Amino acid sequence: MLCVELLVMKNNTLFRKKKVEDILQQVKMQEESGKQLGRHLTLKDLISFGIAAIIGAGIFSTIGNASHDGGPAVIFLFLFTALACGFSAFAYAEFASLVPVSGSAYTYSYVAFGEIVAWIIGWSLIMEYAIGNITVAISWSDYFTSLLASGGMHIPAWMQMDYLSAQSGFEKASVLLKQGHALDSLGLDIKTAYLAWNEAPLIGDFHFVADIPALGIIVFITWLVYRGIKESKTAGNIMVFIKLFVILLVLIVGAFYVDVRHWKPFAPESIGGVLKGVSAVFFAYIGFDAISTTAEECKNPKRDLPKAMMWSIIICTIVYILIALVLTGMVHYKLLNVGDPLSFVFEELHVTWIAGIIAVSAVIAMASVLLVFQMGQPRIWMSMSRDGLLPKRFSAIHPKYKTPSFATIVVGFVVAIPALFMNLKMVTDLCSIGTLFAFVLVCGGVLVMQTRQGGSQASFKTPYLNASYVMPFLLLGIAVMINSFGIHSVTFSQWVFIGVTLLFTLLTFRYKFSTIPLLGLLSCFYMMTELDRSNWIGFGVWLMIGLLVYFGYSRKRSVLSRAE
Repeated sequence: MLCVELLVMKNNTLFRKKKVEDILQQVKMQEESGKQLGRHLTLKDLISFGIAAIIGAGIFSTIGNASHDGGPAVIFLFLFTALACGFSAFAYAEFASLVPVSGSAYTYSYVAFGEIVAWIIGWSLIMEYAIGNITVAISWSDYFTSLLASGGMHIPAWMQMDYLSAQSGFEKASVLLKQGHALDSLGLDIKTAYLAWNEAPLIGDFHFVADIPALGIIVFITWLVYRGIKESKTAGNIMVFIKLFVILLVLIVGAFYVDVRHWKPFAPESIGGVLKGVSAVFFAYIGFDAISTTAEECKNPKRDLPKAMMWSIIICTIVYILIALVLTGMVHYKLLNVGDPLSFVFEELHVTWIAGIIAVSAVIAMASVLLVFQMGQPRIWMSMSRDGLLPKRFSAIHPKYKTPSFATIVVGFVVAIPALFMNLKMVTDLCSIGTLFAFVLVCGGVLVMQTRQGGSQASFKTPYLNASYVMPFLLLGIAVMINSFGIHSVTFSQWVFIGVTLLFTLLTFRYKFSTIPLLGLLSCFYMMTELDRSNWIGFGVWLMIGLLVYFGYSRKRSVLSRAE
């Protein structure tokens, strides 16, 4: 009996929850002590940040890969992903109006599920933002160096390539050269890596090969974020205006070169080809959740954050669909498996004057994404530090700039050092799964709050429609698809999704779940099941490390632990 009581007590401490009124009181005390963040953001600024975060690498690179896999019908994948993100945005909006603080999904999970789940989601958000920033910084460096090269300015190869790629390329080239191949006959990537390794300055036996432009943009953005939210919002608004202007120019000019014959057939690769681009398309939507981390810097967060999330997704979805239609209308979709599809289609049709404009816009777009993500990460850490799960210094607010100064500097180092020496392939795989996991928990959190006595007390509430009337039709649709494509075509991960869907259908009849957050949870979980096994392994390893940190440091230092 005693063992059972101890087990219950242990579980209670793991799942101890924060009360909304305690969180709001904590923020109020921060403001009264003069240690609060500066409230300067309006609805327009928040929408701008949302667009800045979403429209980046997705429209300038991954949209080409997705179009190559699915053809013109890729627009349906953008619509599906927008719906999934829209469902999740409703959940984020409800929590943001209930708990308007900077912790985002971390704080929402603390309220809905308890401390251990909050820690897990906070830990996964560290991975999402850090890896997302590293990815964007490396991509920015590629675009920036290409832009300089097109203008006749060439940076030495050892200053624009990561160490590991240069080392690997040198080893491959050395083997091929010994076999009698000429250097000029090697692939461009291998040749560039070989030259970078040979030309790099030596520090003892160490070849100093580093992505210096990636370091430069991270230092600049970190300085901007450190200086204050007013400076960040001004820079963000300018960058968003420029890239939206260029996208509008691309749409107008590209429309004159659209050949509707390229849209026939509209879905040449069927549904399998369309769904193949799930990861790439979802990556194009990552970012709208980042604006929830600015809640304590909004003039009216309860009103403006929900509206900003919705409008950001709506605007970006319209842009993505129009761009996808123009790209697949200008050239055959099979030609779009390139890193810079917007520039490529115009060069293919010999409209070269616009390529330079697109390259400049891509550099600006990448920088704006980095700005929003680099703002979000320190605010997550600040919230975790306030709760005692991270050292107290991470919640320090600069007395003049009103920003989480120490956390911002640490984030700069966390992003800058890997960006110097790592390549894109190593860091991109884990970004989407961390974000989807956050979306699943936030949607689940809304379901939990709605089933509690008294329901959710949020000022913005997700429109309620009893999912009991919807889920049977969803299961029927799944059954029809299985019958159409054959039971042998269903993968293991898809069977897992079907099982989870069946489970939630049964729970829905008991708890009367709301349709929108439930569909958000299931659609995001489906996209998680479509990710590679390596993503799940890497994510699992990261969570195991996080649990070691929690049980070794955070649990006993938690503010709630000290209050017991």
